[in-house]
Amino acid sequence: MKRIFYTLALLPFFWSCKPVSSLSSTQKQEVRVAINLNEIKDDKVLVTVQAPSIGTDEITYHIPKTVPGTYSEDNYGRFIDDLKAFDKKGNLLSVKKTDENSWSIANAKTLEKITYLVNDSFDTEKGGNFGGDDVFSPAGSNILVGENIMLNTHCFVGYFTNFMTTPYNVTISHPETLWGSTSMTDQDPSTTLDTFITSRYAELVENPIMYSKPDYTTFNVDGMDILISIYSPTGKFTAESITPEMKTMMTAQKTFLGKINATKKYSVLLYLSTLTEEDAKGFGALEHPTVTTVVLPEIMPKEELVKSMMDVVSHEFFHIVTPLSIHSKEIQDFDYNDPKMSEHLWMYEGVTEYFANLFQINQGLIDEEDYYGRLSDQIERANAMNDTMSFTKMSANVLEQPYKDQYINVYQKGALIGMCIDIIIREKSNGEKGILDLMQKLSTEFGVSKAFNDNELFDRITTLTYPEVGEFLKTYVAGTTPIPYDFYLAKVGVTTSNIKSPASIFLKGQVPYITVNQETKEIIVIPNIELNAFFTGLDLKGGDIIESINEKPYNLDNIYDLISESQKWKEKSNITVNIKRNGVSKIIKGLVSLPFEEKQSLTATDASKASLREAWLKN
Repeated sequence: MKRIFYTLALLPFFWSCKPVSSLSSTQKQEVRVAINLNEIKDDKVLVTVQAPSIGTDEITYHIPKTVPGTYSEDNYGRFIDDLKAFDKKGNLLSVKKTDENSWSIANAKTLEKITYLVNDSFDTEKGGNFGGDDVFSPAGSNILVGENIMLNTHCFVGYFTNFMTTPYNVTISHPETLWGSTSMTDQDPSTTLDTFITSRYAELVENPIMYSKPDYTTFNVDGMDILISIYSPTGKFTAESITPEMKTMMTAQKTFLGKINATKKYSVLLYLSTLTEEDAKGFGALEHPTVTTVVLPEIMPKEELVKSMMDVVSHEFFHIVTPLSIHSKEIQDFDYNDPKMSEHLWMYEGVTEYFANLFQINQGLIDEEDYYGRLSDQIERANAMNDTMSFTKMSANVLEQPYKDQYINVYQKGALIGMCIDIIIREKSNGEKGILDLMQKLSTEFGVSKAFNDNELFDRITTLTYPEVGEFLKTYVAGTTPIPYDFYLAKVGVTTSNIKSPASIFLKGQVPYITVNQETKEIIVIPNIELNAFFTGLDLKGGDIIESINEKPYNLDNIYDLISESQKWKEKSNITVNIKRNGVSKIIKGLVSLPFEEKQSLTATDASKASLREAWLKN
């Protein structure tokens, strides 16, 4: 629902509710939490939880198994050590761990507090986005003494059974040199103690905090206060350096959304990874109603960093529409330890991703050629997935195989579902309305606090639009029939043709042609694989160490610069490569031979549909 995968393709290869019982008016039910960031030992943070008044003999404390947006069972309880329970006299109570994320406490009527230590998840990551048991970095935690604490609240704070709707009062003691970036309001004026109050546990979970040396900017866009906060370990980037592009993008998004405006404050928390063994490797972003956490590698050049930020943050920002304003009961009453998934990932993630690209052509940030290229890529990637799997069935069962492996398709086929619905509505309304109008109507009908029933959404959408939309949803979203994209694109005069296009020089699909020596940081051509035209044209061989290209030295520290520069090389342009082969230095001079691949291209060819096409892209 709230996660967008962002894979820097080469880099992974370089680093191998129930109500609470009523109480008397003198009893104030509240869960009070103290998090101590001043005394961190062995990368562990002490958390103390003052229990509310409990009326049962036994109570269970849970740390989430799953949180909204990750669509994976991450078992955050595995990062909890030494959980203890105490009565009001300080005596230990009996605690039994019932599963990886739950602790049962005896004599609960006498429970005063529990304490435990929290380990961070960043230093356990191995493979990034697709690393098996890895926690997706934007949903994880980092504990770096005196430098950075990525405090996703679900990693540090849990809940007692039947007390999820009880207010939370969280105090965080921290060094004066570290400042907490968040969309919550600090209730304490002290520079070393922060106090945050939320109405219930779910509200706390949706409000991450990033502690680091202050590096942030703020600006206002049409009544919405925006915070951009960044942690750059070497100081390579600052919040100020990326704010102009972010302001331009978010201003355009607000203009595109029009009257959908449910959020008054929005924060972007950017953590830049060093890519060392104990740092984050899962790149992308995790959305919350008023916050987006982003993790990207600091090694990126600014141009690529800004582009990546625009890609991921634009997606996350549009979650203001759905699921914040439009969501099912499965999301409204999310069960963190036994989650029931909604059928409508096509809307939560797919329509969101569709808007993330559509608004850019709509607001003049990209041109038609760029937009059609993005659609072509989405069609190609969607066709590589299981195109006969029911999308609603996949969504409802996304935590299980074989559906789990198809999750990434929400950003491809899910977005294309949004495109097709948009085109149908445009055609039937003579260009006057589109899918954004539908989202506005649904947002007005439901909103932040009112959820719909999963099995009733399609009928409601059909009533608000046209029978043809209902048939599309039944056939291609709930059904197993592949979507004929050409049919729908033809309605707006866009057709498909095959062209030869330059491919990546250092990567074929997800398979790289180069790797690195971790000890020496040298870039090496991978041995014993079939190399592409770039390598063969220059007589580069497997095992060659690339020292410099066009007189610029390259190694692990600036390998992303090499990838970025290679995208600008032209066919038959001059190139000089300094290599080391079998211990002997060698200079190779020649011409660039780009690898080409045949791919589908979308082009506007039907002038008779120009008016409808203009309404689709620009209205």
